[in-house]
Formats: sequence, structure tokens, C-alpha cells
Amino acid sequence: MTTAAQFPTATVHRSQFDGQVLTPGTRGYDSARSVWNAMIDHRPKLIAGCASVGDVVTAVRAARERDLEIGVRCGGHNIAGLAVPDGGLMIDLTTMGRVTVDPVTRRARVQGGAMLGALDRASQPFGLATTAGNVSHTGVGGLTLGGGMGWLARQHGLACDNVVSCTVVTADGDVVRASADEHPDLFWGLRGGGGNFGIVVEFEFRLHPVGTRTLVAELTFPLDRAAAALRGWRDLAEDAARPATLTAEISAGTVTLGYVWVGDPEAGRAMLPALRSIGVPSGEVVRELSYLKLQTRDDSTEGHAYRRYWKGHYLAGLSEGAIGALVDRDPADATLPGVSLQAYGGAIADVDDDATAFSHRRARFEYVAAVGWSDPREDGLRMGAARREAARLEPFAVGAYVNALSDEGASGVRRAYSDAKRARLTAVKDAYDRDNVFHLNHNIAPTSR
Repeated sequence: MTTAAQFPTATVHRSQFDGQVLTPGTRGYDSARSVWNAMIDHRPKLIAGCASVGDVVTAVRAARERDLEIGVRCGGHNIAGLAVPDGGLMIDLTTMGRVTVDPVTRRARVQGGAMLGALDRASQPFGLATTAGNVSHTGVGGLTLGGGMGWLARQHGLACDNVVSCTVVTADGDVVRASADEHPDLFWGLRGGGGNFGIVVEFEFRLHPVGTRTLVAELTFPLDRAAAALRGWRDLAEDAARPATLTAEISAGTVTLGYVWVGDPEAGRAMLPALRSIGVPSGEVVRELSYLKLQTRDDSTEGHAYRRYWKGHYLAGLSEGAIGALVDRDPADATLPGVSLQAYGGAIADVDDDATAFSHRRARFEYVAAVGWSDPREDGLRMGAARREAARLEPFAVGAYVNALSDEGASGVRRAYSDAKRARLTAVKDAYDRDNVFHLNHNIAPTSR
């Protein structure tokens, strides 16, 4: 381990670094560079475990002085492992994970390294929450900067819609506050534009009185009877109450269709007859969960042991062609990815499309084809299967969620943002990161590049 006194920077006095700096071969280095996708085996030259905003400033300035590529790690869930720069400097925010909640003003202040679980655990004792993702060890920062879908989005908007302000370390090592009134152009770009414009060291979120209870309802159908059920599920999604988020999972020879209801479970049960009308299932599960349990139920299956790959789309709807493509799969093919669909609409679509960098607010469903495996010898096989599966839905796609992009590069960025939004994002990039210091992301390149 490199001590603070050995931190390599000339501009900032070394004693100002409060955290730890790890180099290859030191204790803790390998665990610090490990991320959610076990395929990623990058080796940074330095890992700066930041304990304060000043540490982040020091790390950014040190990386620029030494011409080291910068990666920023929070939850480490980026599928391409962009948090871990090979031969560069990884700024590790995980020590900066504090969350403070004011139940009177219904505000949460969340440090840039916090996980979603920390935000939920801090707000739920007051019956409050804000939109967060579905796996508790996801980083708040990465999720929110890309938009932030979660079980509350149809009621209260995406995570980025609930941000009141961001405290940001810029590429020049300055600390600025971005809000509707301060640096509004940066504030616009941070809400959906990803990590292109700086390192957010603190978010301020609105919280909502959502209670502590939820209901999950799921019907399982064999693949050969799933098309008709999917039609009914699609129609149910059109008029579903906002507390309900319609979900679909396709794996092996079954299709599981249902909804997650956040709020009074008895109100959620009123939707059961409509769900049951979509067809006769081979199995049914209806269960009440605490909100905290709902937010952690996928943690084990989303653990850090697997090699991973995915492809995603936004769908304007589920046409007959799209449904046919979804169910046209060989149940005996163990290499096929699992497919998930999640319904949008509600409060997501209420927000004007120009209000934030996040795009495709009118999309009806998010589609992801995802696969996890253990044997490196299967990498090509598994990734190829996911690509082929997603390609069959591409004719029905209207774009992509930036947080669901994998290895698409510039073509993925074009799918995530319209021409007009890319132009506006480029202007923000020119203003705050003209040298493209923060380029390990789904990159918005400045005009100078």
C-alpha cells in the first residue's frame, strides 16, 4: 500500500490525501480492482481510495499531471468494466458512502460512492424512498447519471428526475455545485448523460412517502403458450396503475409475466384478476415483501462471481412481430440468454423530453438479453448467443438505455441519444471537459476531438 505521504502529485501537497493509494502487488489491490463482471481483469497503475472531496480533487490533478487515464469506481456494475483503467488511475469512491436523510424536508444527501442499499436503508425507517435500481450493491452514481430505472419510476420518475443538486469535481479539479440555478447546463447533462462531465461526489435527492410494503405477482407459462399471454400482459401494461411496474422474464422453456406493486399490498391485489385473465398459467406466485426485501431480492443472482454480457433495446410497444421474436427460441439451448422486459410510462413519460439528457421517455418497454457464466472458454459462445438474441428484436427497437449499453461504442451512443441531444451534450462536454479527461464511459466526445 502506498501511504498518503507517497501519493504522486506535485500540485497538491501530499499530506492532503486522506485515503489509501494501492499499487500492483500490495494488499487489497486485487480486491479493489475486481468489479461485478468477472470478465474484467484490468490492472490500474494506481488505485486512489478516496475518503474526501479533497482526495478526489488530488487524484484528478495527479492523473492529469502524469497523463494517466482516469476510471471512476462506485458499484462497479458497468458491464464493460469502464471503472477500471488498464495502466491508468482508478478513482475508487466506495469509502465515500455516507447517506443522510432529513425526513422533514424529505431530502437525502448521498455521497458519490454510496450503494443503492445504503440509500434505501437510510430512508426506509421514515417510510420514504426515491427511485433506485433493483440490485442493492449497484452504485447510486452510475445508476443516476445514466437515468436510473427502478420500481418507483412509474410513480415518481427516474432517479435522475429526483436529483435536486450535484456536487461535482470537474476535469480541471474544481468543485462546483450543479442545480437548476447553478451551472444549469451541467445539471442538465448530469441527468442522463453518464459520467462524461465530472465526478459527482454528492447527490441531493427528493424522497417520497412510499411506505414500507410491496406486492409481487408472477404467472409462469410454458413457451408454447406464452404468445397469447404476452399479448394480454402487453395490453395490461397500457392501463396499469402507476404503483405497478409490469415485468416479464424469459428463460429456458418458460415465460414469467407479472408486476411489482410498491404501496399498500391490498391495493396491489386488486390488479390480480386482470393479470390472471391473460391466460391459464402453469404456476402462480403472489407474495408480500418489505420494500427493503424487494430491493435486495436479486442480489444473490446478481453477485460478483460470474462472467457477464448483455444487450439492450427500448421498444415502442410489443407488436406481433416482436412477440413472435421473443418466444421463438429453443428451450433446449442452454446457451441462450435470459430476456427481461420492464414497462415504462407513468411519471417517466410525464417529464418533458428536453428537460434532461435522458432520452426515450416515450418508450413502452425496456428489453435486456443478459447472460452469466463461469468458464472463460465459453466467452465467445455466450456473447454470440446474446448478440443474436438481441439482434432479432432490433427491428422493433427505438433506441437504447445508456446504462444498458455494453460494447457498442459510438453506435451505442447514437442509439441512446437523438442528434439534437448529442449536440447539446457535446456543448456541455466542451464547457466542462474539453480535453475528454473523463472518456471511460459511453463517451460524448468534445468538438476538439
